[in-house]
Amino acid sequence: MNIFNIVAGFLTGVAASMGLGGGFILIIWLTSFAGIGQKEAGGINLLFFLPVALLSIIIHTKNNLIEWKIIPTCCIAGTFGVGAGFLILKLIDEDPLQKIFAVLLIAVGLKELLHKKLDISKNLG
Repeated sequence: MNIFNIVAGFLTGVAASMGLGGGFILIIWLTSFAGIGQKEAGGINLLFFLPVALLSIIIHTKNNLIEWKIIPTCCIAGTFGVGAGFLILKLIDEDPLQKIFAVLLIAVGLKELLHKKLDISKNLG
């Protein structure tokens, strides 16, 4: 393991905990620069989600952004989602998986570029 992988893991974790797409960045890093296959990168990303979710809870708790009554449901659903995603990864071949990821990445990028941002402050007061 080299220093670049450690730094990339840390930075993608921080980005993911702030909702900035760290998971997408991690997969791109692992497949493009770390020489890891798409399936393995997807599995790592799913496992990476769990500690990042914990970090997110800590950060958002400090900012009073957590609705504690829904945390158990989200944790249970997230854990099962990671497990299901990992099992699905085993069923899909590498080539179609890369194409699916590319289409998803383009779709999310286009949505972000074209989506009209809502002014939340108008709804709060």
